[in-house]
Amino acid sequence: MMSIRQRREIRATEVSEDFPAQEENVKLENKLPSGCTSRRLWKILSLTIGGTIALCIGLLTSVYLATLHENDLWFSNIKEVEREISFRTECGLYYSYYKQMLQAPTLVQGFHGLIYDNKTESMKTINLLQRMNIYQEVFLSILYRVLPIQKYLEPVYFYIYTLFGLQAIYVTALYITSWLLSGTWLSGLLAAFWYVTNRIDTTRVEFTIPLRENWALPFFAIQIAAITYFLRPNLQPLSERLTLLAIFISTFLFSLTWQFNQFMMLMQALVLFTLDSLDMLPAVKATWLYGIQITSLLLVCILQFFNSMILGSLLISFNLSVFVARKLQKILNLKSDEHIFKFLKAKFGLGATRDFDANLYLCEEAFGLLPFNTFGRLSDTLLFYAYVFVLSITVTVAFVVAFHNLSDSTSQQSVGKMEKGTVNLKPETAYNLIHTILFGFLALSTMRMKYLWTSHMCVFASFGLCSPEIWELLLKSVHLYNPKRICIMRYSVPILILLYLCYKFWPGMMDELSELREFYDPDTVELMNWINSNTPRKAVFAGSMQLLAGVKLCTGRTLTNHPHYEDSSLRERTRAVYQIYAKRAPEEVHALLRSFGTDYVILEDSICYERRHHRGCRLRDLLDIANGHMMDGPGENDPDLKPADHPRFCEEIKRNLPPYVAHFTRVFQNKTFHVYKLSRNK
Repeated sequence: MMSIRQRREIRATEVSEDFPAQEENVKLENKLPSGCTSRRLWKILSLTIGGTIALCIGLLTSVYLATLHENDLWFSNIKEVEREISFRTECGLYYSYYKQMLQAPTLVQGFHGLIYDNKTESMKTINLLQRMNIYQEVFLSILYRVLPIQKYLEPVYFYIYTLFGLQAIYVTALYITSWLLSGTWLSGLLAAFWYVTNRIDTTRVEFTIPLRENWALPFFAIQIAAITYFLRPNLQPLSERLTLLAIFISTFLFSLTWQFNQFMMLMQALVLFTLDSLDMLPAVKATWLYGIQITSLLLVCILQFFNSMILGSLLISFNLSVFVARKLQKILNLKSDEHIFKFLKAKFGLGATRDFDANLYLCEEAFGLLPFNTFGRLSDTLLFYAYVFVLSITVTVAFVVAFHNLSDSTSQQSVGKMEKGTVNLKPETAYNLIHTILFGFLALSTMRMKYLWTSHMCVFASFGLCSPEIWELLLKSVHLYNPKRICIMRYSVPILILLYLCYKFWPGMMDELSELREFYDPDTVELMNWINSNTPRKAVFAGSMQLLAGVKLCTGRTLTNHPHYEDSSLRERTRAVYQIYAKRAPEEVHALLRSFGTDYVILEDSICYERRHHRGCRLRDLLDIANGHMMDGPGENDPDLKPADHPRFCEEIKRNLPPYVAHFTRVFQNKTFHVYKLSRNK
């Protein structure tokens, strides 16, 4: 199939620098119109058609997802409070800062309110720009105030349309990456079709719009496309500089918009390190990419007021270690992300834990193993079969190339005497191969991270089916090699798959677009309206993280805790507040809540009597275990767990017994929520 790709010596004929094709092995040049002018016109025509399709498919995907969101909630018809409630959990918290900036009398006052915030965590003043990745909300609020669109577009629509617009960029970037790898825009079209038909497993933007990953992943896709182009040999100096600029900007924006950026880029750094060590990547280009990662992260660190979680990230430590001959290993003892390492330790069986924070993650489905039925859905679209087919071939090639590079690392002469028929793996292909493998392992271990893998799976599978090198190797292995057969296979197979996808999934997509539903959560709406009408604006509320994010967005009241869990003091505070669902005495719970300045506490029946999780994973069970108490219900308990001295607080408070009435007065209730006002006596 290909000759060994050595970074010490690259033949200019291996890859054309003017077009994202793999012309070395495609003996189709003779099929193009003769003459330089005709070939140039052919390339311009192909680029024009392919680029137009890329833009169109991106815009259509954006409109499709926005329509699904509208149809699912009837977003244009529901009240403002219902729209805000639809931004569940942390989504509501992030959107509240966009709303806060718009409601500020001036931009300066808006910035001051974010830097000196005393409403997100009661009795504390925190710098939100340091603690959270909310610069995107700040930027959008400034745009909305500056642009003359207030009369035509509501703030919430400006926000959600921006996110759906980013989806257009996301799909376009996936399209371009596949095109760059394969040399034909047909590959990009197939990648985009697979992304849409596997929507359940490739994105969740239509129901978690403000989530940080929905901001970040489009920039991550742009970065991967730019790196794919950058790793091609023989780039012109201007093209290389512009590509490096694109990599830097996309890496910076990705880092700025997602708190987990450092962990994703650490895996990316491991990809570069692996390829560099196996001599499958030019060392100079790898060094540039290491430097861009560090520079982007340090710039984000400055913008986030020297956030300690970034300064102590393993990514910076790893990249610095590469710069000093791979001998320096820095490990900083920080607490901001220690819960992640506790979670990983317990998840991979490196020791049982009773740590509340680690168990809180372990018991959530999103942080569990990737469900097996995911592969069934991916197989229905033929994506999984194509992916395994391409992956198996490219992994085999990578092993051959790595073995040859390692065994021949001391023999410079052999490089120039390679046979034309030996195996070759281009740097951009090798990068995407290791990338998809590492992120595949991440997705298999943690379901929430599958969106990083499945979207790239669409790219990698479509590239392989349209790659002349893949088909050349396959046809040679069965002694059917012929340039015409390569041409037939690389175009006919993706076209047949596209026809199959249209035939099988087009009717279902049309049914989805015609299915109309409506947002309905009367209990939460009633709660928010009551809070707005019957409590002081400076009142402090305690409750579950998920609910309190909505309380802040819909009412602007002060919170005791919230879902942005990347802070050790907040995690301790949340554990203390959650004692309302544990077996604790009323005076103990009252003292804990009052220590945070709590005026009202909201109890949820869905948590107190939870049945969604199995025994041992219900929130009340996690609290019992952390407190050393035996769990409720039939089943085994660890021998060192003891019966609690008090009944469960959230159940017993409803009986209105004197010890509870002395500290808590019920002021609101409906079928879902119970609100109690705390007495101020000690």
